[in-house]
Amino acid sequence: MRILLVDDEPLALERLSFALRAIPDVEIVGTASDGVQAREKITSLKPDLAILDIQMPGLSGIDLAKALAGTPRPPEIMFVTAFNQFALDAFNVEAVDYLLKPVSFDRLRIAIERVRRRLSMLAAGGRVTDLKLVTRDLRDDVEPPLPRGTYDSGIWVPGRQGSVRVPIDTIDRIEAARDYVLLNTPYKSYIMRAKMNEIEQRIDPSVIVRVHRSHMVRIGAVTEVERPGKGLLRLLLADGTRLQVGPNYQGQVVKSLGL
Repeated sequence: MRILLVDDEPLALERLSFALRAIPDVEIVGTASDGVQAREKITSLKPDLAILDIQMPGLSGIDLAKALAGTPRPPEIMFVTAFNQFALDAFNVEAVDYLLKPVSFDRLRIAIERVRRRLSMLAAGGRVTDLKLVTRDLRDDVEPPLPRGTYDSGIWVPGRQGSVRVPIDTIDRIEAARDYVLLNTPYKSYIMRAKMNEIEQRIDPSVIVRVHRSHMVRIGAVTEVERPGKGLLRLLLADGTRLQVGPNYQGQVVKSLGL
């Protein structure tokens, strides 16, 4: 995967470069210190992924992403920023992920692997495949999901070009982000304005279970259960994410997983 790094802080570029060098099959093809320079390098270098800061001189990361959206074969966009108030703007320009500084190595690795899966999917079937991922159970030629009573089988998420429907069975985990929630799929994250309690009431708990006040997890995405200490429970997900189970949720998690 060919990556361009864009940040106006030299130390931030150095840290990202160091972390990315530890991830296999990643090539840093260049760096830029502002949005204008980044746009020029994206045009000449044609990276698969551009990792952008948001607040930069000349052209912000959000404005750069908007400008790239109208170009042929734009790179995937990932934001790494110290500011969390731009999350909605970031996903409105179809960013694949939004990471807050300081970024942990595990979080960066998971984000890179998500982009890698997305690129492979798009290479195999183009963006039509991506559209099918989020609309497949609306099509007449696809078998509808099994009924789940009054629970939702998908969640509509507003986007820059309209709304997309994210099927529940494609969501690996849901996380709170202040007044928003992030729906994390293997290929992309989606953001919507909602509270965790509201989302929890809409989803079948036999499919996605609340594990923490800030996290819900699809049971099928759990690959391992760890007990790091007395009275502690931690879940390992298929994408490598580790989530601590909150004390108030351990009972229902144990029951849901059949432990």
